[in-house]
Amino acid sequence: MEIESWYWLVTALVLAAVEAFVPGTFFIWLAVAAAVVGLTLMALPDLPWQVQFLAFAILSIGSAVGFRQYQRRHPVTSADPTLNRRGASLVGRLVVLERPIVNGRGHAFVGDTLWTVTGKDQPAGSTVKVVGTDGIVLKVDSPDRAG
Repeated sequence: MEIESWYWLVTALVLAAVEAFVPGTFFIWLAVAAAVVGLTLMALPDLPWQVQFLAFAILSIGSAVGFRQYQRRHPVTSADPTLNRRGASLVGRLVVLERPIVNGRGHAFVGDTLWTVTGKDQPAGSTVKVVGTDGIVLKVDSPDRAG
């Protein structure tokens, strides 16, 4: 069985393409391993197929595990940590009650969305400050008491 270097390079391209359609970052490391084996085979054309597959396996596992270790030591920080938590992004904002807070629950418009709010009873039209969230419910308090 003879495997040529271009087999590995095409495999690398296919794996890189799969990475584009599959969530996560796993196939890219298999693609890197296949590319390294393909380039090595160009330099050493008499490399037995068993060694090629062993190198591919070791490089695949090593690159995937190595990247996971690197990622744990260097986590990616978001420029907007509240991006997918809309309620959390509203903390600190002043809003006007659309409906009064009665028995601890009321409603306020924020932009074009009517939010359920919880806090001390207050009449409609009162300005309150968002001090926290509980799922999709905004916790509010009077602006002068909210710190």
